[in-house]
Amino acid sequence: MEVVKSYKDLLIWKKGMEISASVYKLTNDFSEDEKFGLISQLRRATVSVPSNIAEGYGRGSTKSYIQFVKISRGSLYEVETQLLLAFKLGFIKNEELYIEILGQITEMSKMISAFIKKLEI
Repeated sequence: MEVVKSYKDLLIWKKGMEISASVYKLTNDFSEDEKFGLISQLRRATVSVPSNIAEGYGRGSTKSYIQFVKISRGSLYEVETQLLLAFKLGFIKNEELYIEILGQITEMSKMISAFIKKLEI
């Protein structure tokens, strides 16, 4: 088992970074009209996922860390909801990337839940 020396060693943080990069790529194709709408919302929410994992790690208390990881999971669900809406509205041009991101979100959600359970022990 790998030793965690930093939040950057955590698989959930790495996955969060991957999802964020993919969402940025996906939103590049959105209409310019959405620059201050869904594009902004999606990008902020997706950046919040790994950011809260990192912030919680730096808090130095397990209770606080669990809370930040839960916030991260909430942001992940926010991203999923916004992606579903963007697809429904026809903003998503790269359906393959969209489906890939939704799969990553499902996987990461399970990973975060398992991580929280482990921290709560």
